[in-house]
This record gives sequence, C-alpha cells and structure tokens, in this order.
Amino acid sequence: MDKAQNELAWDAGVEEAFQSLIARTPVFLQGVARQKVSARIRRLLREQDRARVDEGLLVDAFFAETPFGFHGLLKKDLKELNIDYGQYGHKE
Repeated sequence: MDKAQNELAWDAGVEEAFQSLIARTPVFLQGVARQKVSARIRRLLREQDRARVDEGLLVDAFFAETPFGFHGLLKKDLKELNIDYGQYGHKE
C-alpha cells in the first residue's frame, strides 16, 4: 500500500474491497492499477468535496481507470465481492 493510499479515509469494508480488486489484477499490472485507481479516488473526493471513500466512489474509480475491454472481468470481480455496481449507474 502506498503512502497516499494509507492517508485516505475509508468506509467500513471499502478498503478491503479495494485491496481485493487490486489482488485480482494480473501481478504485473497491480502497481499501475493501485496507482491509477488511488489517484482517481483522490480526484473524485476533491471534485465531489467528500472526505471518505465509500463503495460508490470505489466502483466509479475502478470503472474510470479500467480499460473498457476489461469491464466484463471487473463486473465479475465486483459481483464476487457482493458489490452491486448497477446501483451506482454502471450497466450490466
């Protein structure tokens, strides 16, 4: 976990979901994925004037930083973590 990642305030269970999603990323891309999604989370927090990372913000950050061709795998991973991405506006 990088220093900036550690400084974020997380809702219960959301940081664990973040770590689990990163762990499901191919090993050689995990560092880049962690960096890009963390940066997107910080950007969304700033833009939305929010202090905590909730599940919806996590889902939005992963969809924004995951190339479209891999959204199917992301959706599968989110379902396995019992995260309903549809409630945050992302289509089945």
